[in-house]
Order: sequence, then structure tokens, then C-alpha cells
Amino acid sequence: MSRKIAARPEELASFEQLTSMSGLAFMRGILSGEIAGPPISEVMTYWLDEVEDGRVVFRGAPEFAHANPMGGTHGGWYGTLLDSCMACAVMTKVPQGSWYTTLEYKVNITRAIPVGCEVLAIGETQHVGRSTGVARGEIVGVEDGRIYATGSTTCMIMTR
Repeated sequence: MSRKIAARPEELASFEQLTSMSGLAFMRGILSGEIAGPPISEVMTYWLDEVEDGRVVFRGAPEFAHANPMGGTHGGWYGTLLDSCMACAVMTKVPQGSWYTTLEYKVNITRAIPVGCEVLAIGETQHVGRSTGVARGEIVGVEDGRIYATGSTTCMIMTR
């Protein structure tokens, strides 16, 4: 699978490109590599793995660079991964001409993710209307199936 990541700002999708298609088409474009993915996914070592209507899955593993002073995976890694999967799930429901931004999100860490442990971050919408979208997410170990964190988000949907 292609992992095209924007290396420079001009490689990111333009606002016109973003609003010229539905959110689902935009997310599928990132998955296929036709549209560059966000640079943060390379820094945080996670990748878009699945895109469906109302559901997005990222796959990744924290590295030592994501550790807190005690050597465990920093809570910001969990938060970034959950924000991405939940908000992108909302994006799949956004109509052409619209876009979203995260208003708030909450993370519940249930256990420590060991450095190098591959996980899936699964985001699923619960409600998407004209002005807001709500989604939930969880981080699950690929090999052990354990839930490492859960989350919820509210996103604001905007139109031209």
C-alpha cells in the first residue's frame, strides 16, 4: 500500500480540492495515495488503513521517540491517534463543499501501550448532522486484541 505523505506544505490538498469532493471521497483519496496524507502521521508513526462510510481505521506503533520520561508511551500519542480516527470518521460523512474541525475530544487510557506494539485506532460516527458530528474511538492491540484507550469527539461541520 502506498503511504504518500506531504513533505512540504504545497503538497497538501488545497482548500479547493478538499471542498470539491465529499469527505468520503477525500479520505479514500488519501488511502489510495492519490491525495497526500498529513505530515503528522509520519512523525507519530501511524497510517490510514481503512476507510468506510462513517468508519476510519489507522494502524501504527509508538516508538521510543513517543515515550514519556518514565519510558512509557506519552498520552499525547494516544490523543493524537484517537483525534485522527474519530474526526476522520466524521469527515467521511461530510458532503461536498463542507469541511470539519475538532471542537473537543476526550481520551480514556485503560492500559499502557508498550513501545513498538502495533495497534489499530478505530473511529466510528454516532451522529453527523449539518453543523456537528459526534464519533467514538478505541485503540486496540493488533496481536493481543486488548483495548488500550477509548475516546469520544465532537466536531464542527462548516460549509462555504
